[in-house]
Amino acid sequence: MQISILEAKGTIWEGNAKEAILPTSEGEMCVLDFHQPFLVKLKKGELHFPGKKIAIKYGIAFMKGNSLKVFVET
Repeated sequence: MQISILEAKGTIWEGNAKEAILPTSEGEMCVLDFHQPFLVKLKKGELHFPGKKIAIKYGIAFMKGNSLKVFVET
């Protein structure tokens, strides 16, 4: 899936991954290729991708098609 991590200053990271783990307000959420569309609120924690971790304060994430967009405050 195509992943874009964005904040007000600009793009933090863009790339492809088969898996992402998001710190949601309901607990950790694992997102795989072609996941069902969703919109979710993120809490303080770390975004995990293969070989990459990004610490965040809060944010939102949405999935549509095979594209995951994550808007965060770091």
